[in-house]
Parts: sequence; structure tokens; C-alpha cells
Amino acid sequence: QVQLVESGGGLVQAGGSLRLSCAASISIFSFNVMGWYRQAPGKKRELVAHITAGGSTNYADSVLGRFTIWRDNANNTVFLQMNKLKPEDTAVYYCNGRVAVGDYWGQGTQVTVSS
Repeated sequence: QVQLVESGGGLVQAGGSLRLSCAASISIFSFNVMGWYRQAPGKKRELVAHITAGGSTNYADSVLGRFTIWRDNANNTVFLQMNKLKPEDTAVYYCNGRVAVGDYWGQGTQVTVSS
């Protein structure tokens, strides 16, 4: 059973930083793409950032220049460093791993940014 386990969420003031981690139960090379999505109350889930098996990255315009995604292949973990956080970044953040037949999701971690 493939598992993705997120950690690192919490409450932070605007302008602060958090680092999210997503630990996979299998080699992350098994995933074509790994990414972070978020869902705020009353809104649809949206892509925050993703990284391919080859290391290429992509970011939502709203987080470009503030968030960084990278992968630790040796420890099967993907990270999301979030700097200069804004209240509008408040959401549940989900780790995603995409394979040819579908997607795997973590349980989510809450990020709350106070103004």
C-alpha cells in the first residue's frame, strides 16, 4: 500500500515561513511527478508546485518566488519551503504522487497564516 505522509503544517504569522515534508512509503522514483496541492475552505483544490522525476519544477503564479519544492531521493521525501507567507496561503496542503494509472494523496496538513 502506497502511503504519502505530510508533516510541517501549523500556525504562523504573515511574513513567516514553514517547511512541509511529504514522506513516501516507496521510492519517489516510482512517481512521474510529485507535487503539493492546497484547498482553502469553499474553494477547489489547486496546484501549488510540482517536481518531475527528472527534477523539473512548476509553480502556481501566486507562490512563485516565495515557495520552493525539492526532493530528497535518498530519503523518499519531497519538501515545500514556504516563505513570506500570506493569509491567503491558509489552506490544507496535500502531497500528491502521480503514476501512470492514477494519483496517490496524503491526508493533508493544515497551514494557517494569521494577519
